[in-house]
Amino acid sequence: MKEKPCMDILEMLEKEEDCSQGDIVSLLRCDDPEVVEKLFTIADTKRKKYVGDGVHLRGLVEFSNFCRKNCFYCGLRKENKKLKRYRMSFEEIYALCERIARLGIRTIVLQSGEDTWYEAKTFAELIHRIKKLGVAVTLSLGEREPWEYALWRDAGADRYLLKQETFDRELFVHLHPDDDYDKRLECQKVLKDLGYQVGSGNMVGLPYQTCEALALDIKKFQEWDFDMIGIGPFIPHPDTPLGEHVMDPEAKCLLTLKVLALTRILTKNTNLPATTALGTLVPGGRERGLRCGANVLMPNFTPSPYRMQYTIYPGKICVQEAWGNCLPCMEKMVTKLGRTVATGFGDRVRNSS
Repeated sequence: MKEKPCMDILEMLEKEEDCSQGDIVSLLRCDDPEVVEKLFTIADTKRKKYVGDGVHLRGLVEFSNFCRKNCFYCGLRKENKKLKRYRMSFEEIYALCERIARLGIRTIVLQSGEDTWYEAKTFAELIHRIKKLGVAVTLSLGEREPWEYALWRDAGADRYLLKQETFDRELFVHLHPDDDYDKRLECQKVLKDLGYQVGSGNMVGLPYQTCEALALDIKKFQEWDFDMIGIGPFIPHPDTPLGEHVMDPEAKCLLTLKVLALTRILTKNTNLPATTALGTLVPGGRERGLRCGANVLMPNFTPSPYRMQYTIYPGKICVQEAWGNCLPCMEKMVTKLGRTVATGFGDRVRNSS
């Protein structure tokens, strides 16, 4: 069967805001600069239509780099003995959130490795205190028991980010030696049922990853109707089993931007960050992401010396900046692009279709 010309696919995509998995594969493989530019233009137009020009700033707090898992791509993996581990105390976390809230940040993201050292009930008390600061709270703590998710939701947690990394089962097994594909998705169902705004995401440029696998990810993002989706490039960490993987940074960036743009068009009003990993991969990567459909930035408020030890991937930008300097930098970035810093919490209304 003859493939449709990519320009024809884009014309249909612009009108219908949907296409087949096979059409997505064609667009991901296409290296025609005119096709790529048109794809990015459509994505930026749809971003403006569905979420406007506001860019939401989510204040990131990476409070622990301990992890019980051994994912092959991640520098926090349990078997990485070279990493200096840390845990922030509950009082440290709360004091930091107070400082972030005073800066006018409307969402605080509490993120860690899968660290069960923090007792669930005490963590719920922390969430309850943080909510009194007048902020939305996003959690990214990995797979937990349903009662823990429920406890934190009752305490006031608004959102939960649990990235699948890939919806290709075979590739998932290659990445996660001690994870279960279906269990991770079951956690997403529990989170949705509890009323969280839920997030997922993937990595682009992984070993063994095909354009078909990426197209599947995009269609699954659409099918699940996630409220937030983190799409970033895979950056190899030398102290992991996948540390020697090589791919041209610009080619990986371009492929990541294509996935981001297509996700924007198919998911319409979901919240999509221009990830720090994009900015680490190539200079100006986050700005390019904002031009391809992204509407979220995540300034890192993890204090020193912890910030340098939260190394999911190496070479992360801005880790040696003074605390808080990330915020004016991002505000300047947004203004330079002709956009505005959003003042609301940035909750997403799910598609009714």
